[in-house]
Amino acid sequence: MHNKYMCIMSKIVVPKSGNQPPTSVDSGKARVLTCGITIFTGHKGTAVMKIFLLAAVGYIAVILLAYVLQNKMLYFPAKATLNQLVRQTAAISMSLWPGEDAGYRGLMKSPLKDHCPGTIVVFHGNAGSAVDRSYYMRALHPLGYRVFLAEYPGYGARAGGPGEKAIVKDALETLAVLHETFGEPLYIWGESLGCGVAAACVADRRIPVAGVILLTPWDTLANVAHSAYPFLPTGLLLKDRYDNIRNLKQYPGPTAIIKAGRDEVIKNRFTDNLFAQIPGQKKLWTFDNAGHNSWPSDPSQPWWREVMTFVGGCKQLR
Repeated sequence: MHNKYMCIMSKIVVPKSGNQPPTSVDSGKARVLTCGITIFTGHKGTAVMKIFLLAAVGYIAVILLAYVLQNKMLYFPAKATLNQLVRQTAAISMSLWPGEDAGYRGLMKSPLKDHCPGTIVVFHGNAGSAVDRSYYMRALHPLGYRVFLAEYPGYGARAGGPGEKAIVKDALETLAVLHETFGEPLYIWGESLGCGVAAACVADRRIPVAGVILLTPWDTLANVAHSAYPFLPTGLLLKDRYDNIRNLKQYPGPTAIIKAGRDEVIKNRFTDNLFAQIPGQKKLWTFDNAGHNSWPSDPSQPWWREVMTFVGGCKQLR
């Protein structure tokens, strides 16, 4: 026979009787074997194979595109010139630190009094820049803290580009300088993506951390990515992992976790799983009606002091 047979989505059915060979019934455009295999012949088979190949090529192209563009899908930095940033920082009553030059590492608000209960280092989310997070200063500075809004490479007026390796390396360098300059206690606050940065810094163990606050965190970025793109092999594609469970596994200090009950970006089950998995002293705050970007940031809200009291910093203020 000169026809080429192509099996498409075949299901083999074992014949009921011993060694009976499969027979075929001619259905015109296809042959149906009694053993359960359908094979298309001629032009119809060629068309089906072409569709299959096109779909496969398209899927591979989507995978490659996702791999190449994943940084652009994860990081959304807001850029500014140094002069613009100096003006923006002054407008919110903060200053670039350690100086108003390209070597700045973030925005600082020094404590009002000589006695300071500690330094809070905030690692912000994946969009915007540190200058957009002045609500942390407005809420935490009145409690007596030195507040530092860390900036990432490639954000604001800082050189470089974002990525887990670069951001965490830079964050550890920033913490080392802050610790050397101001001493202890040092508290780390993470927001969304910044929770991954905070957890990675804690895992390093070289800088003593008195307490950790994580606002809208996930358990692992791989879980979040799979939930958002279930049709992609995200576990194989991800360059950045931000595995908060692994990074917090050995941390013995207090950890405060803040969850938005209607978080549309990081599903509650990922935050709950993180809380269940981490050891040590821990406490969960839940804002039932809040979304990922609509949690109560007003500085008059009592939860700010409650959180800092839990991690140990506000005891001196009572």
